[in-house]
Amino acid sequence: MKKLFIKTHGCQMNFYDSEKMVDLLKPHGYQIDENPEDADIIVINTCHIREKAVEKTYSELGRIRDQVNLRKEKTGKKSIVAVAGCVAQAQGKEIMKRSPWVDIVVGPQSYQNLPELIAKVDPLTKNNHINIEFPTVPKFDHLKSIVTERGPSAFLTIQEGCDKFCAFCVVPYTRGAEYSRPIKSILDEAKELIDNGVKEITLLGQNVNAWHAEWTDKNVWGLGRLIKELSKIKELEFIRYTTSHPLDMDLELIEAHRDVSKLMPYLHLPIQSGSDNILRSMNRKHTVKEYIKVIEKVRHYNPNIALSGDFIVGFPGETDKDHQATLDLIKEIKYSQAYSFKYSIRPGTPAAISLNQVDESYKKSRLEEVQNILRDQQFAFNKQSINSTLKILVLKNGKKSNQYLGRSQYNQSVYFNCNEKNIIGSTVDINVTQAFQNSLTGNIINI
Repeated sequence: MKKLFIKTHGCQMNFYDSEKMVDLLKPHGYQIDENPEDADIIVINTCHIREKAVEKTYSELGRIRDQVNLRKEKTGKKSIVAVAGCVAQAQGKEIMKRSPWVDIVVGPQSYQNLPELIAKVDPLTKNNHINIEFPTVPKFDHLKSIVTERGPSAFLTIQEGCDKFCAFCVVPYTRGAEYSRPIKSILDEAKELIDNGVKEITLLGQNVNAWHAEWTDKNVWGLGRLIKELSKIKELEFIRYTTSHPLDMDLELIEAHRDVSKLMPYLHLPIQSGSDNILRSMNRKHTVKEYIKVIEKVRHYNPNIALSGDFIVGFPGETDKDHQATLDLIKEIKYSQAYSFKYSIRPGTPAAISLNQVDESYKKSRLEEVQNILRDQQFAFNKQSINSTLKILVLKNGKKSNQYLGRSQYNQSVYFNCNEKNIIGSTVDINVTQAFQNSLTGNIINI
């Protein structure tokens, strides 16, 4: 067997793509190896969402070059180096210029061609290969439903790309236009995942709730209808989805949070800013009031739902008043957890050429204010779980002896001790005894 090393940066969809690359390459004689120095092929699956993520790619490639050279000195064998993902899509030629030892650059819509690209690499000559085209036939039509090893929880991409064109975002340029995967393709992969021991599926999409597809009876399904269908699979115990857009939260999906017991009571719904002025500049196409109305409706149908969000601080033109509006919104919504970042320029996006860039010192202080409130809210939410009993899917071993890690229905990490062996993949009840900033601990009640 040849050895394959994959390093993944960025979002859950990148991790899904990496899993599919493994599935693609295993029939060609590759097996996963944790050491890049031993690998016949090294794949870096990249993220382009923020500037630091891009520079992280080039730093990673510098380390990879040293590891490849070391392997060649020791064994005389040349490793194939491939860069995949969104940095590959956005900066294919730049990668080859800055890192000429890279053999393959392949975009997120073209990685189904990876076996073919690998076969073309000649270790004796410098013949780089770049495939960053947006194929006319979607990649899912080429990806056979091959599923190899998975844990008890798995990602399943159902939607890709974005038509929203937010002023800060590179997704429409790196992932392309919105594409909804056909229903049968999704159901087939879900059933194959279940057959391989998966008990929890997280449905993925850049705008996952924009997913829609026509069934054989010509009726068009939305995400809520798809979730109801998936819930009929007996062995599937937990369903999640991410990431959603406020404009695509229709009533059927909101009702699913009330009616489908297997759908976890957790919603990640980014707004990015609490200021209507900034939302207009971002081209978000909704107001703060409209966002709040969606939240109110979701909470009406499921009062126990936990809410998460995204915030960008220091977007071009953001004033102290705009920033205060964001703080006010966060205090009003009360998130269970959220992600917040300083705005960073992404080349090719409309916001990148704005003349009203915010000074870095303002970004830093504003981000601290946002994160302080979000941390307090997350800790307060976690403390509410103390003395409650949570149904947990056991995901993996913890770092300590006899320790296990699971995830609650509210997306909290839960640690507990158990002397039983081989309980990964089991569903257990945990009585929560302690709450921390990012996790819970408790005692197992039953197995």
